[in-house]
Amino acid sequence: MSKLKIAIQKSGRLSEKSIQLIEECGIKLPNGGGKLITESTNFPVEVLFLRDDDIPEYVDQGVADIGVIGENVLLESRKNITIVEKLGFSACRLSLAVPKEIDYPDLAYFNGKKVATSYPNILSDYFEQNDINATIEFISGSVEIAPGIGLAAGICDIVSSGSTLLSNGLKEVEKVMSSQAVLVTSGNLEAEKQAILNKLLFRIRAVQKAKESKYILLNAPNEKLDKIVKILPGMNSPTILPLAKEGWSSLHSVIGEDKFWDVIDALKDAGAEGILVVPIEKMIV
Repeated sequence: MSKLKIAIQKSGRLSEKSIQLIEECGIKLPNGGGKLITESTNFPVEVLFLRDDDIPEYVDQGVADIGVIGENVLLESRKNITIVEKLGFSACRLSLAVPKEIDYPDLAYFNGKKVATSYPNILSDYFEQNDINATIEFISGSVEIAPGIGLAAGICDIVSSGSTLLSNGLKEVEKVMSSQAVLVTSGNLEAEKQAILNKLLFRIRAVQKAKESKYILLNAPNEKLDKIVKILPGMNSPTILPLAKEGWSSLHSVIGEDKFWDVIDALKDAGAEGILVVPIEKMIV
């Protein structure tokens, strides 16, 4: 039987999140620190642990069927691979930064200047789109040091919290792109492997949807049900069950994480009581 080969980063936060997602999908991976390849014991997948910069090449060449990488790595690689699913973790941005003492006017500041980066392709395209004539200095690591040693007037690098920039005397001035973890493929899978990928995507989407939602139960007097139902529509409509207490009902529904507190406040104002909120492990829609 064919196995779907998944390439993920061999270490770091993206690796940890990727493994966590695989396990949340009910796919068991044997413990074995230091292994560069492992097979699931209950799902037809094989996991390859690679350097993140190498994953696009492995997927493009068909050594790996799919891979988990950051959008920034995908765009920089310029390989003929496509996103099949955005995974919603490892969010960051690729930004331009300059020494904090610089009175930065606008993007035109970089005209005629040298900018250090590990993402020359992305930065070159960005400058070209914005008619900026700058020199790009490629550095494979420790980009933040470039302005301090006089190598460049600014940098373009991955930013999460911004603390690394601040600790190196830099400030973020322009966002070049937003990035998150994505699942990629070359799109040339044989039918059997495509079927496995479809099953995997079904599980991933169920896990991701559950993380974005909460299951809510509440009690309310029957005369206030219409008002509460308008606030709490659920996936289709709320489930309403009669309580032993005459004239009262229990409502069950699902709400989005991003709307949670606003909905709760509105429910209380509408007369809801005994509100119980429960996390959802998986959600099939």
